[in-house]
Amino acid sequence: MVRPKKQLGQHFLSDRNILEAIAEAAHVGPDDVVIEVGPGTGTLTEVLAERAQRIIAVELDAELVGPLRYRMPPNVEVCQADARQIDIESLLGGCGAYKLLGNLPYYAAMPILRHLLEGACKPSVAVVLLQREVAKEMCASPGAMSLLSVGVQLYGKPRVVRLVRPGSFNPPPKVTSAVVAIDVYERPAHGVEDEPAFFKVVRAGFSAPRKQLRNSLSGGLSLSSSKAERMLSEVGIDPARRAETLSLGEWAALYRTWRGRE
Repeated sequence: MVRPKKQLGQHFLSDRNILEAIAEAAHVGPDDVVIEVGPGTGTLTEVLAERAQRIIAVELDAELVGPLRYRMPPNVEVCQADARQIDIESLLGGCGAYKLLGNLPYYAAMPILRHLLEGACKPSVAVVLLQREVAKEMCASPGAMSLLSVGVQLYGKPRVVRLVRPGSFNPPPKVTSAVVAIDVYERPAHGVEDEPAFFKVVRAGFSAPRKQLRNSLSGGLSLSSSKAERMLSEVGIDPARRAETLSLGEWAALYRTWRGRE
């Protein structure tokens, strides 16, 4: 019997209804290639193997890899690797279309998503299990936005598919989880071309989230308060607003104005 490793944040999903819901949310079909992150004991992998053409299961825990390879059908490849560092193009044998699914360990969920969403070879859709609070933050609207919200929504449109009770896992986590589906854009939203520059502006805005934007941008971008205020006014943003209230489109407009002044 496999013992979940606490240090790897292992909570194995066992609820068949949730497993089916993940596959359904990604519309997994017979022509699809799926990369599954964190297959664990293979419960989701088995569901996917019945639906998809090819599954590449990426598992960090070496003790789980052997049993997975032994149990899985021929359309499943098991790769021992850290999903925060994998080279998708090498894994696929070229940058082809794929869907990303998985029960992500809480401690590594956002680094994994950032690595894959920001990479050159992006999934067409990602359906993952996350902590409910993280899922809610990812899907936030202006008024409750965060650096995480902006970081995900630049690359795709997220939505909560359903909540998942702790009893659906072995062992049960201490928090409620959520299945999140992200419809991934082919290119970053709002025509953002220089992603590092965009995130430099966004990080500056959220560097002091309780401050007015003119002050947080001034400190974060090494601008005088008057220059920060003029830059905001130029794109029609009240300098007294706070970062959480800006829409993705407003961040894009602000980034372009700042980059034009560089």
